[in-house]
Amino acid sequence: MNLQRIEQAVRDILIAVGEDPDREGLKLTPNRVARMYEELFSGLKTDPAEHLTSSFVESYDEMVVLKDIAFNSMCEHHLMPFEGHTHIAYVPDGRIVGISKLARVVEELAHRPQVQERLTSQIADLLMDKLQAKGVAVVIGATHTCMTCRGVKKAGSLMITSAVRGNCRSDARTRSEVMALLHNSH
Repeated sequence: MNLQRIEQAVRDILIAVGEDPDREGLKLTPNRVARMYEELFSGLKTDPAEHLTSSFVESYDEMVVLKDIAFNSMCEHHLMPFEGHTHIAYVPDGRIVGISKLARVVEELAHRPQVQERLTSQIADLLMDKLQAKGVAVVIGATHTCMTCRGVKKAGSLMITSAVRGNCRSDARTRSEVMALLHNSH
C-alpha cells in the first residue's frame, strides 16, 4: 500500500474542499487517513482461504452455526463504512473448522472495498469450496453510512443479504432449519 500517495491525495482533498491542510487540527490528518486505509483495506493483501486449510476430520454431519460475527467494511461506491453482523451456518461432510477461522474469513473479506451482496456470496462460496460442506448459509445484516449520513439519510436502516448453497438451498427442510437457527436470538 502506498501510504505517501494516500497522504498526498488526502491533502489534495482538503485543499479542494477549501481547507488548509497545514493548520494545526489537520496537519496529521493525511497520515492518520493513510494508516486508517491501510487497516481498513488490509484484506487486499491476504488470502482468506488460508484460514480454512486447517480443518479436522469429524463425523459430525449436523448444522454448525456461528452467529453475530461483528464486522466493518468500506462501501466501494462512496468509500464510506458499513458495519453489522454476519451469521454463518454449514453442514459438514466429514470435516469441521475452528470457529475462529470463520470469523477470520469474514474479517479479511470485509477489509476490502466491498458491496454487501458480494461479501455475502464470497463468504458462502469460499466455505462451500474449501470445507467441501454439504451446505452453507450466510446472512449479513448491516447499516451503511452511505445511506444513513448522506443522500437519503435514513438512520436505522438495516440491509440484509443471504447466500445459500448446497443442501441448505436445495433441501426445503434443511433450508427451514438453517433459517430458523440464523434468525432466532438463541
